[in-house]
This record gives sequence, structure tokens and C-alpha cells, in this order.
Amino acid sequence: MQWSSHEHGALRAARQRLSRPRGSRGVTLSRWRIEPGARSTPQHVHVDEEEIFFVLSGAGLSWQGGAVHEIGTGDVLVHLADGVPHTLIASDRGEPLDVLAFASGSPTGLTLLPRAGVTWLGSRWLPPDAAHPFAAEPPAGTLPPRAARPATITSLRDVEPTVQDRGTVHRTRRDLAGAAGSQLSGLQHVTVAPGRRSSVRHCHSHDDELFVVLDGQGTLLLGDERLPVRPGSIVARPPATGVAHAFEAGAGGLVLLAYGTREPADTCWYPDSRKIAFRGLGVIARVQPLDYWDGEQ
Repeated sequence: MQWSSHEHGALRAARQRLSRPRGSRGVTLSRWRIEPGARSTPQHVHVDEEEIFFVLSGAGLSWQGGAVHEIGTGDVLVHLADGVPHTLIASDRGEPLDVLAFASGSPTGLTLLPRAGVTWLGSRWLPPDAAHPFAAEPPAGTLPPRAARPATITSLRDVEPTVQDRGTVHRTRRDLAGAAGSQLSGLQHVTVAPGRRSSVRHCHSHDDELFVVLDGQGTLLLGDERLPVRPGSIVARPPATGVAHAFEAGAGGLVLLAYGTREPADTCWYPDSRKIAFRGLGVIARVQPLDYWDGEQ
């Protein structure tokens, strides 16, 4: 996938769009490489969209409101909808800051840029005669003092793992976003044992899921298909497809990030056991699929 770059003073970064939204609320995934000493974007906050960042490599700062916090490889940052304005700053020493940015989707497209004095409305902004929001962002000047990291920043190494080993499934999961207080979406780090599966086959009615393979080789089980995956593979599973999925690890195991929204009305279908999970009710029931005309004649 192609990279697109921007340079507006200290805002110097390249972006790779790995997943585009499906409709107004579709989730997105981008990869950002921020040049040493540079910022990724103007300081901003999304009105109704939650962002989760995972640092692939490099080091730098998370500038949130009136404080900056040190970040590095394996860190996870949760930015709540209508929360604290934020941006990323790469360290001026060493390699670029390389980050995956997951977003839950926005029905309004409203993004506030308090330092620039601009409100982004999708692809347009207010006031309409203002400069492009990136150009309107003033120089950073002297940064605020470095502060202890808030609860919305955590690290992969600090999140306790949970192991599930039953039937075809053997996975070790770390609930990264949950540990950092996410509300609208989740991000888990999943390690699948060699020859085993990440989960039982399932599909969601409302949840929108994205998977990123970080290490190892394996197979995506998608309906009746078996598709190979490797490091860098991106798998999108939009809601309401009716096509079940799971991952099966190869001989060396499989490591992936699993991102998804948390829709209260979601139901999850498990075709191999004919079960449905009703999230809003906290109930799992077994059903027998029938033809539309069954009992009607």
C-alpha cells in the first residue's frame, strides 16, 4: 500500500491507509511514520470517535493538553471521544516513530483543533476562510513539562495475559485497550500456539473488526476458504457478513493484534456449535437454523 507524506513546518510524517471506512461509522486503520523531532498532526480531538495507537517501533512523546508523556515500542495509547487534545512527537534521536492508529468511526466527522482554532468537518473545515488545518497549527514553542503517564497509556509488557486452552483453541491474550480505559472499541494482543486456533469460528452482527499479523505464519479460516497470512497481513471483518472467521497458527505460532468496536446490540453467531451470543442480554443460546418456509406450509 502506498504512503502519502505531508510537511508543514514541524508537522512531518508519512501515512499509510491500511483500511478505509465502510459508511459513516466504519472503522479505520492507518500506519504513521513520524520523522525524528517532528509531530504527526496538529493537536486535535475527535468529538465522537475513539482512537487507539500501538507503537510498533521508535520513541517519542504523546502531547496531551498541557502535558507530554514519554512513549516507546509496545506502548498503547487510548484517546477517548471528546477527550483531551493530542498529537505525537518523535524523538529527535534515532529512528522515526512508527505507530498503528485504529479509529472507531465517526458519524459526524467533527474534529476540534484548539491550537489551530479550526474545526474539521470531514474533508472541510470551519471557518471556511481559514488556512488548511495543518498550516493553521502554530509552532509548538516550548513544550509543557514531561509528566507521569496517565491511565490511558499502558504498555504491552505491563498488561497481564490470560490463557485459553480448550479444544482447537490455544491463545494468550492481553487486553491492551481495556487496560487503558477504552470505551467504544478494544485492542488485544493475541499469541496463538502452533497448530491451534485464535478462537472458535464466529461472525458479528454489529461489531466491526480488524486484525494485523505481527509475527509468524498461519491461515485465515473465512467461511469455506483457507487463506494464508504472514507478518503485515491486514484482515478486515465488517459486521453483518454472516461469514465466520478464525485464525489457525502455523508451525511457528502466530502473533496478531485484534481490534474491534463494542456495539451494545451486537450478536455473535458460532456456526460450528449453532450458538448465538446476545451481548446486550448477557445470554448465549443454541438455535437450529431453518429454511424461511419451514412451518409455513
